[in-house]
Amino acid sequence: MLRSLITYGLILILPLSLHGCITAPSSDDSGSPSQKREAGAPSDGAPASQQMSAPAPTEVARYSGPVQFSDVTAAAGITFRHNSGAFGKKYLPETMGAGCAFLDFDNDGWQDILLVNSKNWPERQGSKTYLSLYHNNRNGTFADVTQAAGLAVEMYGLGCAAGDYDNDGNVDIYVTCLGPNRLFRNLGAGRFADVTAKARVDDPGFSSSAAWVDYDKDGKLDLFVCNYVEWSVEKDVNCTLDGKNKSYCTPERYKGQSPTLYKNRGDGTFENVTERAGLKDPTSKAMGVALIDYDGDGWMDLFVTNDTEPNRLYKNNGNGTFADVGVEAGVAFNDAGKARAGMGVDAADYDGSGRQSVIIGNFTNEMMALYRNEGTGLFTDEAQASNVGKASAQSLTFATFFFDYDLDGLLDIFAVNGHVSDDISSVQPKTKYAMPPHLFRNLGKNRFEEVTSRMGGELGRPEVGRGAAYGDFDNDGDLDLLTTANNGPARLFRNDGGNQNNVLRIKTVGTASNRDGIGAKVTLKTAGGATLWSLVKTGSSYCSQSELTLTFGLGKADKVASIEVVWPSGRKETIADLAANQSIVIQEGKAVISSQPISLGEAAP
Repeated sequence: MLRSLITYGLILILPLSLHGCITAPSSDDSGSPSQKREAGAPSDGAPASQQMSAPAPTEVARYSGPVQFSDVTAAAGITFRHNSGAFGKKYLPETMGAGCAFLDFDNDGWQDILLVNSKNWPERQGSKTYLSLYHNNRNGTFADVTQAAGLAVEMYGLGCAAGDYDNDGNVDIYVTCLGPNRLFRNLGAGRFADVTAKARVDDPGFSSSAAWVDYDKDGKLDLFVCNYVEWSVEKDVNCTLDGKNKSYCTPERYKGQSPTLYKNRGDGTFENVTERAGLKDPTSKAMGVALIDYDGDGWMDLFVTNDTEPNRLYKNNGNGTFADVGVEAGVAFNDAGKARAGMGVDAADYDGSGRQSVIIGNFTNEMMALYRNEGTGLFTDEAQASNVGKASAQSLTFATFFFDYDLDGLLDIFAVNGHVSDDISSVQPKTKYAMPPHLFRNLGKNRFEEVTSRMGGELGRPEVGRGAAYGDFDNDGDLDLLTTANNGPARLFRNDGGNQNNVLRIKTVGTASNRDGIGAKVTLKTAGGATLWSLVKTGSSYCSQSELTLTFGLGKADKVASIEVVWPSGRKETIADLAANQSIVIQEGKAVISSQPISLGEAAP
């Protein structure tokens, strides 16, 4: 990314992923980022604070210019191409594409890349295809280490979720598939082992997205798996768009499949508790899942998007069970009472209300949904009023998420698009199979602006988009993008110039809580009084996962007055007086255990 001509002196930094949101106690707070917000109420818990003094950065001239996203895929050495196995039969799974993830599998502080792949059908001849694991070389390039890592396993892969399920300090990988899913345990030293059978998490259905979540707050990561429809080659239905040729069918032609919740037993095995938890739903056709504490009670809820079936908002009852409140909350249907083709999903506080709202990708002519959390148990779809709806009306959106690409403290929205029917133009000439993505810049006051065309021509290239994730792969403080295309290449877009504003990155390490700190709420207050907060989480997007490290855009604020972490265990820690532009690691019970300055002055690789 374009790095400014700045050198910062010794600054505390801890790697950890944060989704930033901003609030301010008053409208005349000159020290806050560009949009002021109202702070949410603090959570209860046992306080544990550590005071730290922040060294003052020494600033020289800083880059000033438009933010651009540069396609550095080839330069980075990424050669992955997705294979759906399509050979003319028009089997439904061929439309799904596959996901991607940013993860640090070797704990070196640099984000690596995972790209999920599918495979050929038995009737189609050809070379075997595998998922790809790329190791970050720390110089803007990556090395394909799939074979050495033991991950060259043929499967019809669709999605992925990364989390340290055994709390050994190494991130493990779960891959969703058509057919048995796979769990790869990270053995350390760059090696993984397939422990699916031992762990009992194979889930033989047609899975899509997944998320690691400690739903019962016992310190162990559990696993939620979205399942789509009852499909097999034998059950394949013949559909047509033009009345002559076979086309891909819509999910209405198939029965749904229930999602699955696996409880971590702490001995390397999991128990299927779906029915006991109140989550069994054979009508479900789930495509995406987002972790959300929509009511702020400290228990992680689940937002599940369904394709042509009502979306589900599962409230965590705090006793091992969930209750679907989607209809009452106003998120199950559109304003006309119709279920949409829910695809990707994410939850974050984009409006500074102190509450998580929800963004959802939908089908063409349905527009994206932007459900604003009103704080009363109800959500209002603000897509039309915010400009997100109008701009996305003709798009078919898969992955979508909130992130702060320009680090101004306001959460922006990214969405990748692409149709499911490769012959759609034969009956709808204005609708294309490949579509450009959307980048919506948050203007504040519930308004967004579509700015893809300003980011350079490479980001706006039409693709049959499916998966997407964000992460700071070059450790310069701003967030880069990773996307996948159905039967197409993965692309890595470097954020050039996003770090003109200040930033703080935070990685969490749990002790009594799960090792990744998933479910931890991190709240940051700047010296000027502005408030940002986020949850450490997996899932979101579509079949993909962004980095776990939290990134807080600070705008022009150069100091952080305090950071409060409320861990899933209930413990609360406060760290005071930090300089901006560093990456820090916060460990439960020990506060800041390491820090590193963010390099803002080097030339982009």
